[in-house]
Amino acid sequence: MTSAGETPVRVGVFGLLGSGNLGNDGSLEAVLGYLRADHPDAVVDALCGGPEAVTTRFGIPATRMHWNRAEYRTASRAGAIAAKGLGKFVDIFRTAAWVRRHDVVIVPGMGVLEATLPLRPWGFPYSLFLLCASGRLLRTRVALVSVGAAEIGNRPTRALVRWSARLAAYRSYRDTQSRDAMRAMGVDTARDEVYPDLAFSLPAPRVSVPSGPPGAVCVGVMDFHGGNDDRARAEEIYRRYLDGTIRFVRTLVEEGRPVRLLTGDQCDASVVAAILDAVDSSLVTAAEPASLADLMNEMAAADTVVAVRYHNLICALKTGTPVLALSYAAKSDALMDRMGLGAYCHPAREVDADRLLEQFRALEKRSAELRQTLVERNLAAARQLEDQFTSLTAAVFPATDHTHAHARQESP
Repeated sequence: MTSAGETPVRVGVFGLLGSGNLGNDGSLEAVLGYLRADHPDAVVDALCGGPEAVTTRFGIPATRMHWNRAEYRTASRAGAIAAKGLGKFVDIFRTAAWVRRHDVVIVPGMGVLEATLPLRPWGFPYSLFLLCASGRLLRTRVALVSVGAAEIGNRPTRALVRWSARLAAYRSYRDTQSRDAMRAMGVDTARDEVYPDLAFSLPAPRVSVPSGPPGAVCVGVMDFHGGNDDRARAEEIYRRYLDGTIRFVRTLVEEGRPVRLLTGDQCDASVVAAILDAVDSSLVTAAEPASLADLMNEMAAADTVVAVRYHNLICALKTGTPVLALSYAAKSDALMDRMGLGAYCHPAREVDADRLLEQFRALEKRSAELRQTLVERNLAAARQLEDQFTSLTAAVFPATDHTHAHARQESP
């Protein structure tokens, strides 16, 4: 408890949270768990994309990240364009005022330093820059915790991301490639550490090892059109991905395998609908997960998982379920390699249903061995994240607060 006369530490969390992306919200859930355990007296609130959803689900006050409520809609009329421009100016002062009210601001995980999916510089990269610049000017420590990064070609986006990272008081990455990318973009990463994704600290459901004939397969889908550099062939990439996935699902159904379709973001629902329309069978069903816990429960009940979204992969790995990654970025390959499944990646941009089925069958043949590997890797990931939370406390929390946290940890 906070001693009499002491002011509770004020912690803000920042990101595209509450906006329908289950992975982002899972990262927030992990950080809130850390704060409850190590800093139970902290006063926590959020600056985020979906404040109503964050408050409803997590019970913390939340403020909208952007003054302009139409920030993520395409502006074509003069009035909408003017509103966006005004919003960028107003957000300078709104962000600074919010940052000023905090001792620490945490950006929980997410791929905030990458552009592996379509991204405009004046969108989230600009917001992150305002946050980190405000933190430096107002002496509020900003921590980028287990974040993803990738080298960025677009010069304005690259500059905003580079300066955001430089201005943060604490940086850690969810894989070595992310740290290497920031070093290549001119950030001094000598003191930056690499830890697993924050979602590995979330509780996992109990898993019963399957026995008997081959059972259900979870297929995680994504409204995938490539990344920033793929805009010219976005529709071609989407069509190839969707057609390959439909062929894969249809083959499983012809073999009598139940298939459970899973999403990771609200926008993925259209892909589910397209697959259900193309494969008319009672063996194909769709879940409506509202959290990473929901995803893990679905995957724990499956024999095998095939997934695209990064946090869908994490959920499968976390439950110890063998998973084949339809990989759209280096982060997926790095994750699978780290967890001992590096051989089971397939390019999402160039889906070949025959090759995918071949890899899938090879994965299932090694299922028992891989499940044991995942048990060991998950234990190691959990220990590493405990180390990260200890170092985060020491690096950015006021000395009085982490003295209390240390005393709590040592008390019987």
